[in-house]
Amino acid sequence: MTSAFAAPGRAQAMVLAAGRGERMRPLTDLTPKPLLDVQGKPLLQWHLEALAQAGWRQALINTAWLGEQIPARLGRCWPPADRGAAQARLELSYSMEAHDFGGALETAGGIVRALPGLDDCFWLVAGDVHMPGFEFSFAAMQRFAASGKLAHLWLVPNPAHHPKGDFGLSEQGLALNLAADAPGPRYTYSTLGLYRRDCFAAPHCAIPAGNPQGIAAPLAPLLRSAMDAGQVSAELWLGDWTDVGTPERLAQLNQQLSS
Repeated sequence: MTSAFAAPGRAQAMVLAAGRGERMRPLTDLTPKPLLDVQGKPLLQWHLEALAQAGWRQALINTAWLGEQIPARLGRCWPPADRGAAQARLELSYSMEAHDFGGALETAGGIVRALPGLDDCFWLVAGDVHMPGFEFSFAAMQRFAASGKLAHLWLVPNPAHHPKGDFGLSEQGLALNLAADAPGPRYTYSTLGLYRRDCFAAPHCAIPAGNPQGIAAPLAPLLRSAMDAGQVSAELWLGDWTDVGTPERLAQLNQQLSS
């Protein structure tokens, strides 16, 4: 089997861009969701610009559905070599799940597949969320690395389409695996977080290193297991955030930003 990676080196960030985007059809019948435009530029580009501006130098993008369009559009660096300051350039590598396995590996499966190309601590964000005010800061990475935790999540107030949320948040800053009927507020996982490579190993993850068999697995069970062990911290993000999951939400977001 060919290597999953199109460029060498360890990336400090991974952008998830492999999903089919069923709820976004028909827009995603011919275009992968992370390449749909918000204010004239692809959703994915907003994250790449923020990572480059924060000073990070390498990012890895996983692809599956219509995945060949993403490296064809973005190339091997952002901004492209013909524009943008060289000192703010982000090198891009790709984990091509459809090429290697015929389809997407879900979130945890895709991360483990990409893990050989990721740094010991790395940013993770979904390519289909719009979070323009977020800074991928070195200070946040340094705090996380020093904490010893396996993951640090940014949670957001529950949107109308996800009223019950995902996780709780303790006064001590720990993410809590609360049942849906448990007392206390639950918040929605923004899809943005910091992760340690060890989060994707035993006892919380049973997928072999590098996922050579292409096992598809979701992220939530792994996170809940690590939360139960007190190994996941979190904080609340109150800035702009949109899960661009349907054509209606995409149109509404573009309209809001234009007004």
